Amino acid sequence: MDPSQSLVSIHYAIKKETWRRTVVLSFQSLGVVYGRLSTTPLYAFGSIDPCHIKSGQQIYELFSFVFWTLTIIPLLKYAFIVFKADDNGEGGTFALYSLLCRRANVGLLPSDTSATELMHLEEGTPSKMKAESRARRAIGRYKSSHYLLLLLALLGSCLIICDGIFTPALSVYSATSNLRRSLSKFAPRFTSSENARQSVDKYLKRFIPVPVACAILVCLFMLQRYGTNRIGVIFAPIVIVWLVFTSGFGLYNIIHHPQILWAISPTYMFRFIKKIDMTSLKLLSNIVLCIAGSEAMFADLGHFSKRSIKVTFIFLVYPSLVLCYAGQAAFFSQHLGSSDDVAHLSESVTHRHLQHIFTILSLFASLVGSQATITASFSIINQCQALACFPRVKVIHTSDKVRGQVYVPDANWMLMILSLSILIGFRDISAIANATGLAVICGMLVTTCLMSLIIALQWEKNVAFLSVLFLLFFGSIEALYLSSCFLNFTKGAWCIVVLSLIFMTIMVSWHYGTIKKYEFDVENRVTVDWLTDLSPGLGVSRVPGIGFIHTNIVTGIPSFFSHFITNLPAFHQLLILLSFKSLPVAYIPKNERYLIGRIGHKEYKIYRCIVRYGYRDHVRDVNDFEDQIISSIGEFITREERHDELLIMQEGRMIILGTNGNALVPIVGGESCQQVTDIENQNPNYRKRKKVRFLLPESSPQMNSSVRKELEELVEARESGTAYFLGHSHLKIRKGSNLLKQFLVMAYDFLDRNCRETPIGLDIPHAALLEVGMVYTI
Repeated sequence: MDPSQSLVSIHYAIKKETWRRTVVLSFQSLGVVYGRLSTTPLYAFGSIDPCHIKSGQQIYELFSFVFWTLTIIPLLKYAFIVFKADDNGEGGTFALYSLLCRRANVGLLPSDTSATELMHLEEGTPSKMKAESRARRAIGRYKSSHYLLLLLALLGSCLIICDGIFTPALSVYSATSNLRRSLSKFAPRFTSSENARQSVDKYLKRFIPVPVACAILVCLFMLQRYGTNRIGVIFAPIVIVWLVFTSGFGLYNIIHHPQILWAISPTYMFRFIKKIDMTSLKLLSNIVLCIAGSEAMFADLGHFSKRSIKVTFIFLVYPSLVLCYAGQAAFFSQHLGSSDDVAHLSESVTHRHLQHIFTILSLFASLVGSQATITASFSIINQCQALACFPRVKVIHTSDKVRGQVYVPDANWMLMILSLSILIGFRDISAIANATGLAVICGMLVTTCLMSLIIALQWEKNVAFLSVLFLLFFGSIEALYLSSCFLNFTKGAWCIVVLSLIFMTIMVSWHYGTIKKYEFDVENRVTVDWLTDLSPGLGVSRVPGIGFIHTNIVTGIPSFFSHFITNLPAFHQLLILLSFKSLPVAYIPKNERYLIGRIGHKEYKIYRCIVRYGYRDHVRDVNDFEDQIISSIGEFITREERHDELLIMQEGRMIILGTNGNALVPIVGGESCQQVTDIENQNPNYRKRKKVRFLLPESSPQMNSSVRKELEELVEARESGTAYFLGHSHLKIRKGSNLLKQFLVMAYDFLDRNCRETPIGLDIPHAALLEVGMVYTI
């Protein structure tokens, strides 16, 4: 297979789907992707104070903004343009950034020459690529543009996480407020006293919205561990009933007040802008909530498929929302001033008994409405962690069929605690709505900026003009909403800025510490000649078994292992230097995942294995992973002589291998004890595992005797046991460093000590683990 076509072929193999599968995914996406967008009528108009509305005509003008904003942003921008920039079926801020890393060479992640060259083979060699544009050369040349794009991507990721905190609080609190209003209408039935009714209403305001909302939020976040697939099946019917119910009453109000349809004309928007002032501009910060959830359409792309998300929005969600908002605006305009709650969606449900049904339905819908931002937060945290921009957290892949569906337990509880804190701290739907609106529109602006660069750099045609047009058209609309959101900075929007700064500090510190550790490892590595030449002088002995040395560098011997050998002169008869390399792509095909090479002469029995993975790849199990490494090395030994002889001597020359080699025959036995050699005490330790033994295939004329002998030594070493060497770093700040560097290093060190252990994802037994401490002077 041509390497340049490998990612394309794997993409179509994964994403190829029939219409039947599209229908199934569309159904599930309703409960995950569109729950947020479908429930925006609960708080878009409902967060407006009726006192700020001057006339019914102004409501018509606001509805015109709602209609055209829904049409331009989620429909035109996302469904028809941004979806074209998916990264092999994956979406989100980091998907756009990973595309820029590959197309404009702006990546700042620790990488190596060999991995970079292989990425060029997958994406198209430089000779096959078209001539670089001026924009690509300019962006690739200046380092400041690299940092700017990374900060932009991190900012967009922080805003999506903030959205996952505020949206559950906003949607659930809006629904419980409807419950409070519904219960307060029962008060006249039990008492005729006005004072008693006021006391009941005061009691309900105090004890219904916040406690009930907190209980619902806890239940919502506890459901996340069941995975996107199950949650989508449970929540999708609720969204369908919700959309039918709200659009039905919207149509009912349109029939009674058909003049609202005239407000679809954009002249109503121009009329609003012509007489705009500070008070009316603030109203747009509430209107922007009508598109809250549009960013999740793109961020949740990996959970489903592009076609299923697009079909669902165009044929169901978009027309339902237009009908609902039109009916709500029609009722609002005709009953302006009748009550303080006239702007709420529940008031437009005119039938008294159906209002109570609406209250119950809105509670369930609010649960669904929060799901899209929660799953989007999981997706973006998984991407950030894979690209070394977020502390180590556990990521659970909840589906074997759809690889993008993930659950992050640590992030789930963090989101729950922060969402509860926001709800209890503010206790005001307007303040929470102001903060949510700022997070929504800032995230969309980040996507607009990155997408304009994608258009200019990635699309084949010379579309610099289209790139500028995209930025100016969508950017001007979003800038108008952004200005209105900043007018409410002191009324809740400040919280988004604070949380974003906290998350940005965490991400930047982690990225900075990762880069500095990598640079330290590169500067202090030793050559294999040091290891082999020094061994006789130190009296180094080779003990039976295999030693896995986990390192970030891909050339030379890591400094922590040389430190280990200097103090304890013994290592295994077979060494495997193992590196995990995250590449800015969604997935790496299994047949191209491993790069295997040899270090030094054959008699050294030292191999290097680079495991490449994308930001959506599944984390490996320890048993399967170890077996795959042994199998790949066996395949390397058999294929080595067919390649250039420089592979034997020159480090950095490697062979691309998969996991399905046939050099060794695996035999799966029952559960047994595998011996693990403790080279410090020279005593065997044992751990239980699913034993996979390897046998050599029957003799064949194609296999050289030296190859067979080396394979036998590999099998023998595997039978003797394995040990894992990990470097445990202690960061020390160099004297004279500036305050910013000191702060970033201290923040990274704190996060490193308090987050999960090494991100390898291997359940290494303690008896087989050797951690070597090293002081890193940064």
